[in-house]
Amino acid sequence: MRFTLLDRVVSIEPGKSITAIKTLSLSEEYLADHFPHFPVMPGVLMLEAMTQAAAWTIRLGEDFANSIVVLRSAKNVKYGDFVEPGRVLTVTAEVLDQDETTTKVKASGTVSGAGGAERTSLTARLVLARYNLADRMPYGEAVDARVRAEMRKLWTILHPTGRQGSAPRHVVYRAMTQADSQPSGQTGQGLGMPVAGGPTLVR
Repeated sequence: MRFTLLDRVVSIEPGKSITAIKTLSLSEEYLADHFPHFPVMPGVLMLEAMTQAAAWTIRLGEDFANSIVVLRSAKNVKYGDFVEPGRVLTVTAEVLDQDETTTKVKASGTVSGAGGAERTSLTARLVLARYNLADRMPYGEAVDARVRAEMRKLWTILHPTGRQGSAPRHVVYRAMTQADSQPSGQTGQGLGMPVAGGPTLVR
């Protein structure tokens, strides 16, 4: 996965279903061309966001057994409302069926409209393929291991359950004297007034 089109996973039942969100920012470069005077999220990227969400529930359901989870086909794709900058696209995916190498998924995307009403932006039926590179290329095991490690790391960012409930960290600011900026073994006596310094992190 070269880019991530999800900001946070809201809920997940591994191997069954997932809900995730993507907040569209005007700073995203592709909006300059899509479109110059009417920036909206491209339909293909909306579809990619749904595919990425589906892939996460598949990975978690099989404990990252397959390093590669990719879209094989998309059917009955129907687009509805636009996703404009500042809007939140909520994507959901539900696993319908699965065999040894593929997973069938029903997915949808909604966006909040005026008054908070949810409007459908996209629906589709997806088929995702699952495999390991070790089964297809020499020395694939090493690549599989690296991909799994990267996916596990990304998962902790998208769904940081391990950080929930942890004690907050406090930042205390103090003045840094001239002596603080001198190399070890030197003193700052007679070098002038203290200068404002950076933060000291107190856990």
